[in-house]
This record gives sequence, C-alpha cells and structure tokens, in this order.
Amino acid sequence: MSAEPIVRRLSSYVALTDEDARLLEDLCRERVRRVGPREDIVREGERPHALYVLLDGWAARYKSLEDGRRQVLSFVLPGDLCEQHVLLLPRADHSLGAITSVTVAEIPAARVADIAAASPRLSTALAWSDLCAHTLQREWTVNLGQRSALERMAHLICELFHRLRAVGLTHGLSYELPATQAMLADATGISAVHVNRTLQELRAAELITLRGRHMTIHDLEALEAAGLFSPSYLHLDQAASPTATAPDGRAPVLVLRSIATEA
Repeated sequence: MSAEPIVRRLSSYVALTDEDARLLEDLCRERVRRVGPREDIVREGERPHALYVLLDGWAARYKSLEDGRRQVLSFVLPGDLCEQHVLLLPRADHSLGAITSVTVAEIPAARVADIAAASPRLSTALAWSDLCAHTLQREWTVNLGQRSALERMAHLICELFHRLRAVGLTHGLSYELPATQAMLADATGISAVHVNRTLQELRAAELITLRGRHMTIHDLEALEAAGLFSPSYLHLDQAASPTATAPDGRAPVLVLRSIATEA
C-alpha cells in the first residue's frame, strides 16, 4: 500500500525532500493493519501505543453516550495522521472507527523520536498535522454551534472536497462519499431526516448531486458561500509560506520527542 496520501498531506505543510518521502514510505511499510467496516481502530479507554496513518479508506473519530447516541468528531481521510496527541494521554478519550475497509500504518511510539532525529522538516510537518487537527476541530465546533443545518451540510461537503483534493482523491468537482446519512447526522448534529431534506435543498439549488456514494459539486464558489466556508483553517497552502521553506525543526522535535518519551 502506497504512502502517497501521507506524503501529499504533509507536503501541504512543509516542502518535503525525496529523502523525507522515502522515510515516510519506509515507516508506513513497517507495520500495516487492515480493519473492516464498523470496526474500531482505537477504542475509547484503551492505551494507544502507536501513531496511525490512514493509507486507504475512511474512518471517523467519535464519542458515544451510554444510551447509544453518538457524536462524530471528525472524518479521517487517506493521508491523515491519527491520534498523535493521544499518545500523551494514559487512555484514549474517544474512539477511532472504520467507516469503510481501511488500511492503517502503525508507527510505534518508540519510532517517533527517530523521525524527529532523522528529518527536522518531517518533524515540522508532523507537528503541523497535529496543529491542523485542532484547527479543524475548532471549525467543527463553530459549525455545530452557529451555522444553520443547510450551512453545516454545505460546509462539510466543501471541507471534504478540499481535504480529498489535497491528496489527489477527487475527480474534477466529484468525490466518493461513503458516509451514510446517519453518519452525516452524527457529524452535523441534526437528524437523519433533516440531513436528507438539507441534501435535497442543496440539490434543488443545483449546487450538488449525490448519487449513491458519489458526490458532485456543480458550483463550488456558490456552495462555499452557502456554507460560509473558507479553506484557510485547513492550512493546505502552508508549504508556500516563508516559515515552511526553512524550518529550524526545534519546536516540532521537542513535541515529537515528548510524545515518544511519555509513550
């Protein structure tokens, strides 16, 4: 299984060298795990011992209540680094579950310090990945707290498009959307019936078409306006900034070493 998605994802934050890419490829081959749909990769309360790189498929971070209700915290896409900060905790405070069949590379905590020592640029990119996971979470909080149902759905569709396009998994303005309407409801805080109604409103406005698992955006600019969406919080152009072209590596190295030490 290729590590191209994680290489492309991290290259959005820092301009990686060919050697950095080879290092990532090697790391992602060391321990590979297949997980079936609706199975957990990490379960809340467990002690995680590895960083997880999603190489293929879709997953979701989520929390469940005692009565069975569930909140999807974020969708995890190919190229995403999963649960980096959780290694600092004694137990995982949420679950990571597969939506489709997924392939994950497990990077043992002991190898994290090796990453930092081998490549300051890669260390910086990994730190950016963790920071961007937090900025994404803040945006989801705004989505749930302030946007209307239609704005939430339009925003989520736009976010998924930009994140998938960054790793080469879109076709024009189309992409595969394996999340069910029930999952979309758990992600946006509205009922499945309301999800269906909202998707129909977006389709009636000729902004999208959803056939089975195939999402097509007809007017990206208009959809972004409908969702009050700006991709700036995803930091997908960070690699073009002056700070990304010549990182000193010191702060990210300390972050990654502390993770390895605590784990």
